[in-house]
Amino acid sequence: MSDFFQNGVISVLHRLGSPNVEQLEAELEQYRSANPIALVLPCLYSELEGPALSGILDELKKVSYLNEIVVALGHASPLEFRRARDFFKVLPQHVRLVWVDGSRVQVILRTLVEREIDIGLPGKGQSCWLAFGYVLARQDSHVIVLHDCDIVSYKREYLARLCYPVGNPNLGYEFCKGYYSRVTDRLHGRVTRLFMTPIIRSLQQLVGDQAMLTFLDSFRYPLAGEFAMVRDLAWVNRIPGDWGLEIGILGEVFRNCALRRVCQADIADAYEHKHQALSPDNPEKGLLKMSVDITKSLLRHLSSQGMVLGDAELKTLRATYLRTAEEAIRRYEDSAAINSLKFDRHAERSAVETFLQGIKLASEVFLKDPLGVPMISNWSRVTAAVPDVFERLLNAVEEDQRWDPTK
Repeated sequence: MSDFFQNGVISVLHRLGSPNVEQLEAELEQYRSANPIALVLPCLYSELEGPALSGILDELKKVSYLNEIVVALGHASPLEFRRARDFFKVLPQHVRLVWVDGSRVQVILRTLVEREIDIGLPGKGQSCWLAFGYVLARQDSHVIVLHDCDIVSYKREYLARLCYPVGNPNLGYEFCKGYYSRVTDRLHGRVTRLFMTPIIRSLQQLVGDQAMLTFLDSFRYPLAGEFAMVRDLAWVNRIPGDWGLEIGILGEVFRNCALRRVCQADIADAYEHKHQALSPDNPEKGLLKMSVDITKSLLRHLSSQGMVLGDAELKTLRATYLRTAEEAIRRYEDSAAINSLKFDRHAERSAVETFLQGIKLASEVFLKDPLGVPMISNWSRVTAAVPDVFERLLNAVEEDQRWDPTK
């Protein structure tokens, strides 16, 4: 059962009472002409063979209020692209695949690099950015919604609750972040529970009241991969091309949105997706890499807000984080106990030690280069540098859609 408590500086839209997905979908259908919605699905080819995506498509077949679906397909060979194109044909909506690794899209990316446009590194951030550009190029949708393709427990209610705050023009929201509980027979969401919230609150202790930290701390699940936004934000938001994507997007929303236009919505009673390995000995994989990338993104956003973060402050941050995270472990252990959930204190402590190492590695990189790898340029900058980029992108996607590798 959800609560109805409002915390922080943004609106919290709770999940209360009986399920109402049919009512939400009926209203979204009414608002479709005023606020047509594009769903963006960042997808690796490997996810076509995973346990989640077929179930997601089964649910999406029942959704009639979507204006279009854009799949940003990564890590796909020509043969795999053709298979993916056939895989998504079961959907009744207008569906297009942006083949990130395809030669036509790669030519566009090389052109942008030649014009000194930052396109980021290959990955989810770049794929999402390309999909946003395609939606902007078509000019047919006013709202862009994004969720991952690894949600094993996916229900169409998730999508309706995510779309509704921005899709309903009477509410006036420009950005909605999804949140949910990550619980089975134990607590999940280690990165949020034991890393994200403790490091934000440690920074608050270190630097005092800071508006961006207060904003980030207002989100119940800041690392959730699900959000909805008005099309205009896709024009002006820059995003990182690494694991710092979610925090980077929130940082840009903080810069570009009034707080009263931002909300978070409880989209699910139960939510389950794939779990990343901890990888404590490899900073290029798993949750260790995630903690490094998130910390770098967070530090660089705070630095851009005028916060001075030197060696002494970052060493103090690590000490403060460790104490805050240890207190978080105790609280979650007590919460697990009262709910008769499994709880592995050693595994929790191992995760904290890995995240502490991630903060250290990220701090070293930040001190050497506070600016770091530039964020991906926003589409306002891109279209100014390459005025016909949208025409090129539309043509590339449509030619890939028609392409027959057997001929």
